[in-house]
Amino acid sequence: MIFTEMIQLIELRTINEDNFQQCIKLKANVENENYVDSVIYSLAEAWVFYKDSKPFAIYDNDKMIGFVSIYVGEKNYQIINFLIDDALRHQGLGTKAAKACINYLQKEYNADKVSVPVYLENTVAQKFWEKLGFVYSDNIEDGYVFMRLYLS
Repeated sequence: MIFTEMIQLIELRTINEDNFQQCIKLKANVENENYVDSVIYSLAEAWVFYKDSKPFAIYDNDKMIGFVSIYVGEKNYQIINFLIDDALRHQGLGTKAAKACINYLQKEYNADKVSVPVYLENTVAQKFWEKLGFVYSDNIEDGYVFMRLYLS
């Protein structure tokens, strides 16, 4: 499966035998290692919850730039385990990739709301999602605040 946001040239591609090795080498060094799960952990989690989890490699043209796992169960659409590789950060690719994830959920699942769990102390990520229009909810679980984007 390939899902493309044409304007941004960002693609969400299924992880397979051709891109698996490259995908698991992606790294996102953050202030606290608990802020972002490793790609290996995220893929294992997606395998366990295979009915509701959609893991993707994120591409800019044909260059892998990141990873995302998207939750689609019970019409509770979430962008989880989102990362852009360290070598490519601060180039605007994260914003484009996040918009591609939102677009995917709108087109494939007719989502009217998207949530993203953000570690309570990860103010950098909170600011990132706020710039995209996400707002804080009252839902806090296991040290994460759920930020939400309401779509029309």
